[in-house]
Amino acid sequence: MTTPTPKANGALRTIGELSAETGLPHHVLRYWETRFPSLKPMQRAGNRRYYRPEDAVLVRRIDRLLNHEGYTIRGVQKLLAAETGPAVAVDAPVETDDAGDAEAISEIEAALKAIRAMLAEALAADEPRGESVI
Repeated sequence: MTTPTPKANGALRTIGELSAETGLPHHVLRYWETRFPSLKPMQRAGNRRYYRPEDAVLVRRIDRLLNHEGYTIRGVQKLLAAETGPAVAVDAPVETDDAGDAEAISEIEAALKAIRAMLAEALAADEPRGESVI
């Protein structure tokens, strides 16, 4: 019998293939589908599951968080839910329609920089001598 040819990174994987790649049993993958709404493999005829590359990445991440980093299922659910919020680029330029918006944004930015400076000072005061936190 010949060894199966590995699939391309972008190829869909069945539950058996993903299970073999990750070392996770089929029933664990099916259970995680009920616990993590973002893990939604495509289902075709006969309810056969096909995991997209992003599903496979998510399975590996959930596995790492649960089995290697000590998170609980509830903890991973909260972490993933917090990450699925609207993505905002931190350094993205802000477009404004009038001068009042620009002034308000400048004030908020200055307040945030002041908070960051206070936190940096607090960390520096709390840090053991000779060791750096950052």
